[in-house]
Amino acid sequence: MGAIKVAAVVPAAGQGRRMHSLSPKQFLPLAGKPVLARTLAVLAACPLIDVIVLVVDPEHVVFCRDELIPGHALDKIAAVLPGGAERQDSVYRGLASLQVSAPDLVLIHDGVRPLVPLPCVHRVIEAAATEGAAVLAVPVKDTIKTADESGTVQKTLDRRCLWAAQTPQAFSFPLLVRAYQQAQQDGYRGTDDSSLLERLGIEVKLVPGSYENIKITTPEDLVWATAVLHDRGED
Repeated sequence: MGAIKVAAVVPAAGQGRRMHSLSPKQFLPLAGKPVLARTLAVLAACPLIDVIVLVVDPEHVVFCRDELIPGHALDKIAAVLPGGAERQDSVYRGLASLQVSAPDLVLIHDGVRPLVPLPCVHRVIEAAATEGAAVLAVPVKDTIKTADESGTVQKTLDRRCLWAAQTPQAFSFPLLVRAYQQAQQDGYRGTDDSSLLERLGIEVKLVPGSYENIKITTPEDLVWATAVLHDRGED
């Protein structure tokens, strides 16, 4: 891949209510380090990423800037910004902060996905460099059914065509900015970043991800993530 500038935006402003914890899930300890610190460390270790923008809840900006980042020797972080009401708002603020520097590619990665393997990060960036838009994803293992409001099965979907989207997701910076601006104008709320491009007819490439790359959401996820780190020798 030629010399291109890559920025990463990490939204981490969620409250994590399903974790049933007083502390937001991104700050909970995972094998001795905060979940968010582990996530940022993976991105900082990627030689293809030049700068990282972290977006957190306004009340945690000072903590992240003055304690979390220096305390874990995290480099490449260019800014810590206050997030918006929803994830999409937070990502949009991160993108706006990059307008002056205007990277070629931007990578969006959830702050609570600390287990993403570094090779996956490389692959999705490289795919976006050639395709314009790329998303990590894994084939769905379970049988998926659709149901009506009463809980009655309507259809069983062909899982050979189904993929579970993950992050990082990587895009041409101008393409993603255009998609976000259009979504803002239309009042559209997507379930992930790529859906904003898909609605504009922009093709998105699926890149094989990892089943280990889970989103930390529940207490059970922390137990499983701790086991994965132990197996890797990273605890």
